[in-house]
Amino acid sequence: MGTGRINTIIAFFVIILIWHSLSMLINQPILPRPLSVLKIFISSFPKDLGIHFFASLKRVVISIILAVIISAPLGILIGQIGFLNRIFSPFIYLLYPVPKVVFVPVIILLFGIGDGAKVLMIFIILFFQILVLSRDAATHLRPELILSVKSLGAKKRKMFLYVFLPATLPAIFTGVRQSIGTAIAVLYVAELFATKYGLGYYIYLTGSTLFDYPAMYAGIFAMGILGFGLYFLTDFLERKVCTWRFV
Repeated sequence: MGTGRINTIIAFFVIILIWHSLSMLINQPILPRPLSVLKIFISSFPKDLGIHFFASLKRVVISIILAVIISAPLGILIGQIGFLNRIFSPFIYLLYPVPKVVFVPVIILLFGIGDGAKVLMIFIILFFQILVLSRDAATHLRPELILSVKSLGAKKRKMFLYVFLPATLPAIFTGVRQSIGTAIAVLYVAELFATKYGLGYYIYLTGSTLFDYPAMYAGIFAMGILGFGLYFLTDFLERKVCTWRFV
C-alpha cells in the first residue's frame, strides 16, 4: 500500500475521531455519534439510501461523459486553430470565472425540473473546466512535434488520435478531478427541486423535514463517498490511460 493511501486512511480516522469528540462535547441530537450514523448507513443503503445514491451517481456519470465527449475535442480545436481561438477565447474569458451555480434557476425555468435539467447543470461546470484545460494543453504543444508527425504523412484523424488527444488527456483528467467537488455541490442544490430520488433530496428530507439526524448524516456520508469514489476512479483511469506520466 502506497504512502498516499496510508495517509488518506489516517486522515479518515482523524476526521472520525474529531467528529466523535465534537459529538460528545456538544451532546445534542443534531450531531450524532459516528457509530450510530454508520449503523443507519449500513442498514439503509441496500434499500432506501442506495436508491438515492445510484440516482445521483447516474446523473453525475452522464454529465462527466457528455462533458468529456463534447468539450475535449472542442478545446483541442480551439487550441490548435488560430481563428477559432480568437473567436471563442473572449467568450471563455467572460463565462469561465462566473460561478456556474448561478445558472441553476435559469436552467430550471428553461428546461424544467427533470433529470435532463440536473444533468445540464453539472455538465456546464465540467464543460468549461475541461474546455479551458484541454485548450491550453493543445495550445502549448511544441510545433516541432506536430511538424515531425506531419512529415511522416499523418492525416488529421491520426494527428488527433496520436498527437493531440494523448497530449491533452492529462489536462482532461485534471479538469474532471478539479470539477468533481463543485459538481457534487451543484447536484445537491439541483436535487432539492421537485424530485423524489437523489442524495440531495434524501439529505434535505431526513434533516429538515423528518429531523432524523443520523439518517441525514448517513446521506452526507454517502455523498462524500460519491465524490471520493469519482475522484479515485478518475485518478485510477488516468494512471491506466496516461501510463507515460507515471513511469
